[in-house]
Parts: sequence; C-alpha cells; structure tokens
Amino acid sequence: MTFEQWQAGVSTTLTSDPLWKSEAYRLAIFAADLAWHDVTKLVGDRRTIGLADQLYRAVGSVGANFSEGYSRQSPKDQARFYEYALGSAREARGWCYKGRHVLTERVATHRMELLTQIIRLLLTIIPAERGYAMKEEGVSYSAVSRELLDWPPMPDSILSSAAQHATRNT
Repeated sequence: MTFEQWQAGVSTTLTSDPLWKSEAYRLAIFAADLAWHDVTKLVGDRRTIGLADQLYRAVGSVGANFSEGYSRQSPKDQARFYEYALGSAREARGWCYKGRHVLTERVATHRMELLTQIIRLLLTIIPAERGYAMKEEGVSYSAVSRELLDWPPMPDSILSSAAQHATRNT
C-alpha cells in the first residue's frame, strides 16, 4: 500500500477537517496506522510487550498533540502542543530502534525515517509559532522521500511471505 492508497481509505470525517491539510498531521496519522501492525508483531514476543505499549502510546501522541495544538487559538499555546508532539515523535523513534530485533531492521529503519520527517516538519512549525528559532536551526530539511510513503515495509507476521517479497521488489 502506498501513502496515496492509504489516504484514499481514510474516513472523510478526518479528511474533511482543515487539520488534514497539514502534512505533519497526515504523516502522524499514517505512522500511527503503521504502528498498529508493528505493535501487533511486538506483543507476539514476551520480551517486547512493554515496548509495544510504549511505542503505540508515543506514536499516537504525536497526532493527538498536533491536533490539540492546531485547535488552540494563540500561537504560544499551539507551539506548546506542537512541542509535545515533537517529544513524542522523538520518543517513538527511540522505541522503534529498540524494537528492531523483532520488527526487522528494515521496518524499524523505515519507521525511524518517517518519524524523523515528522520531527523535521515540527521543527519548522514550532519556531514559526513561537516567533524564534530553535536550537536545531542548522539542520537541513527536505521534502518527504517517496520511499517513506510508497509501500512501507511491514513486520513479517503481518503479511504472507509472498506478499512481503512482492512488497520488497517494488
């Protein structure tokens, strides 16, 4: 499934909201949907049950805090919630790394790169709302890589081995 295919299946309840126009929000919701499959894989291994819970909470918190901030009236309030989303994105990225032994290196790397893109977007939004630069201002930001959005890898137990193989070869 590509990002565009995923978006086509998202409820109009979400897509008709002006919030949907924000790339950071769309990517956060996409990451949360992918995390559902990831945590399903992680809870299958006793060693990563707690990690699965932490990962799902952190990934879910990115979109939740972004939407709450978007709904605030003052730029200062908005920035505060966007900063919470930033912290959650960084936390989730760390949990993905820790889950790489069960998720596979390929899946974990994809999720970390997707979360890094969300972090980059937030690092451009927050200073605009705050009215000043953040300490990471020297970091270069680029557009979302198509590789992050087209056919994201899934944990092996989610797809049959034939489907996983087909996904890797596209």
